[in-house]
Amino acid sequence: MNAAVFRSVITDIKHPRHYLSAALISGTLLVTFSCGEKKDTFQQKGSGGPTMVDVIVVKSQQVNDQVEVNGTVVANEFAELRPEVSGILTFLHVPEGKTVQKGTVIARINNADLVAQLDKSKIQLDLAETTEKRLKQLVAINGINQADYDLAVNQVNTLKADMVYTQALIDKTIIRAPFTGVIGLRKVSEGAYVTPNNIIATIQQLSDLRIDFTVPESYQKYIAKGGTVEVALDQSNRQNARIIALEPQVNETTRNITVRAVLTSGNTSPGSFAKVYLRSNNNKPSILVPTNSIIPEAQSKKVVTVKGGKATFVTVETGDRLADVVEVTKGLQQGDTVVVSGVLFARPDAPVKVRSVRNLKVAGK
Repeated sequence: MNAAVFRSVITDIKHPRHYLSAALISGTLLVTFSCGEKKDTFQQKGSGGPTMVDVIVVKSQQVNDQVEVNGTVVANEFAELRPEVSGILTFLHVPEGKTVQKGTVIARINNADLVAQLDKSKIQLDLAETTEKRLKQLVAINGINQADYDLAVNQVNTLKADMVYTQALIDKTIIRAPFTGVIGLRKVSEGAYVTPNNIIATIQQLSDLRIDFTVPESYQKYIAKGGTVEVALDQSNRQNARIIALEPQVNETTRNITVRAVLTSGNTSPGSFAKVYLRSNNNKPSILVPTNSIIPEAQSKKVVTVKGGKATFVTVETGDRLADVVEVTKGLQQGDTVVVSGVLFARPDAPVKVRSVRNLKVAGK
């Protein structure tokens, strides 16, 4: 619409009969101007330059395979001292925090009735043995039947068996140290009525402490009986531990394997937390990329590479994961340019501009 036509429209607006026409024309102008503005804005947004990215040039590196897992310090031997029978404690000797020798009496339960029963059986046995000797002489001269003598012999054997049984019950009323170790805190007092559910104290053998830890089944290559792992009981230093046993079955719930190693040195307490480091016997060449450059998808993983100034999405397979990088076992070759910054803004075959080439930093190198 030119200027002359526009002035004519404005002039016609002054006349009342042209109010409706003027309103329709004004609405048309507004729609025309608005549509033109939206079209220009869309073209401006869609006409942006290439995406700015930072990249690395991948290369094969010698990397130590190291896996870090959590472990727990356990005693070489551990036992809860409990009574085998119920009764009142008549004797209690729990030297808290001190070492006791194997076989030391820790507690006794009232066994007066059992001792009396044993004494009674001894008296009956003496009489039965005397009777058996007399009948033996008589049966030798056919003074009595053989059956009478056999009955006397059976009585002697029965009384002996009863005495063995009663002595076993008496032994159950005595709690002894099962091995040489350190006694823990006392849980009961003398004179208390205890049952097999009560713990009198604990005893632990603190020499040759062990480390129990679990590793995923995919890391079986790092562990073997007789092998060595590094253990950090604190942040100051590490020490070696020798693997002495592996659980033969993988846990079906967690898919982990339980491993036990014995510490060669160190001063710590059972139950303490420990970091265990598994390391392979040799280095291996690997292609590593930063963890944030991996794009996870439902069935695969991808990285963005730069080829010919455009973004190319490449499907990759990953291996071991280190602190901030991940190993790529398939999909990349040495010399490929991988996007490490601006990954989310890259689009397939869209132009990209390299802002900088970074150096890959691997922890521990």
